Amino acid sequence: MNTSETPADLVAAEDVLLFVNAAITATGLREFRSDAVGQQLSLDFLHAYVRVNYRRVYASSLALDINDHNAARIVLGLLETAGEASAEERRTEGRLIAARLALLPPQRVYRLFGEVRRAGINNRRTRAIMRDWLAARPDLGHDAVKYRGGVKTAARHIHLRCPEGAGPLAEVGAFLFRPGKLPRYEHRLLDAWRRAHYEQGAVAELPFTVAEGFAARHGMKREVFLKRAAPRMTRLERLRTHSVTQRPETDLTVMPLTRLALYVLSLPFDQRAARRTELTGALRTAARRAAGGHAGSWGRVHAVLDDSFSSSGSGQKRRRPLAVALAGHHLLEALAAPGAYRGLWTSGRGDALLVRPWGPTPLGMRVLDALEPGPGGAAPDRLVIVSDGWDNAPAGLAGEVLRVWRKRLDPGRRTAVVHVNPVYDADGFDVRRLAAGVPTAGIRDAEDLPALVEIARFAEGRTGAAELHAYLDRRVALFLGEKETVS
Repeated sequence: MNTSETPADLVAAEDVLLFVNAAITATGLREFRSDAVGQQLSLDFLHAYVRVNYRRVYASSLALDINDHNAARIVLGLLETAGEASAEERRTEGRLIAARLALLPPQRVYRLFGEVRRAGINNRRTRAIMRDWLAARPDLGHDAVKYRGGVKTAARHIHLRCPEGAGPLAEVGAFLFRPGKLPRYEHRLLDAWRRAHYEQGAVAELPFTVAEGFAARHGMKREVFLKRAAPRMTRLERLRTHSVTQRPETDLTVMPLTRLALYVLSLPFDQRAARRTELTGALRTAARRAAGGHAGSWGRVHAVLDDSFSSSGSGQKRRRPLAVALAGHHLLEALAAPGAYRGLWTSGRGDALLVRPWGPTPLGMRVLDALEPGPGGAAPDRLVIVSDGWDNAPAGLAGEVLRVWRKRLDPGRRTAVVHVNPVYDADGFDVRRLAAGVPTAGIRDAEDLPALVEIARFAEGRTGAAELHAYLDRRVALFLGEKETVS
């Protein structure tokens, strides 16, 4: 750490890490130990606090692996308070906002545009950002059918010119603001929507979420509708609609790792056991893809993985913490050197595919086991703990074990220890930590683990505000540079 830094610099670094952890993990939804209202109030305070006191950092967070909920909130906050920024800050913020909007799911962006309109944010820069995003959409006609209310709201807010006559934009304008005026549309989906009001055959041509409403209106049998709609369904739609007695007609190996883990955990135990080869192979393939160039580079890796009852999450985030642990298990196996990985579940189970949320959280006992030397008598190069941090069997043992280990047995830090936590603690405005000397980072998707390990080192107290801001500047430059390359 830079010894010239003042206590205020250190406090600023801690505040930044606090916000980054929250922006990665919290979504304002109910967690196992806190309700949705508490989550939202806690997030409201953090966003306002960081935006007012560290506006540059607040905007820079858009370049980090934060979740979509908080990215949208940051964009709204920056647009709503543009008068508080300098001209140079507004230019940088505009580039960051445009780059982040390009990565967000379209339904999230249209929802954000609705919030912009309700907040009365209607300056020239905001309209330009919205106009540029709409212009970059690959098929505005598709959006008009699938996200009709969102497109209509955005078009009204920016005064989008939709001339009468021929042309794609003219048809979209007629579809949104003058329905029924044109006898037919040249755009395939727009015309399918028109025909679906009286023709069952046109229903299957529409996006699945739109077609469902028309299918119900026509009284179509669910099985017949799903069979006809299958070719136009996304992978996630196939997974959501297939029966547990049937395998989805989708390639599991191309799914994102954490989403795949959520799907695996949704299956009954007998299904998991019967499809062991398929499911394990898909998880390992997704993990190798997520590891990328880091695969095999972490040396000896031991992991403590939380499958206690609290990993069941909540009704709104069902089994999410356990899914992160399962995905993390396979990702860490891919990151470790061949044959140099050891994963320990808090329940003591040895079969990762059949894990379930159960029992207390004996993190301390599992940390002791994980610090035991592996084959050849060598200590692990890395110890990774994936848990919500509620060490309760007995309480506080994990923190004490790690403190003694670091102070007495490994003062030279031969073993790098990091704790990644998938659950936001609304009362503490942060993710729960095991011990003061253990670097902790919030995590939402296991795929982000390699990047989060880099962020977590700032929480050890050995680096200060200067290093943290330099890291953020590098991430912003990379984020904007990649966006410019793509365009």
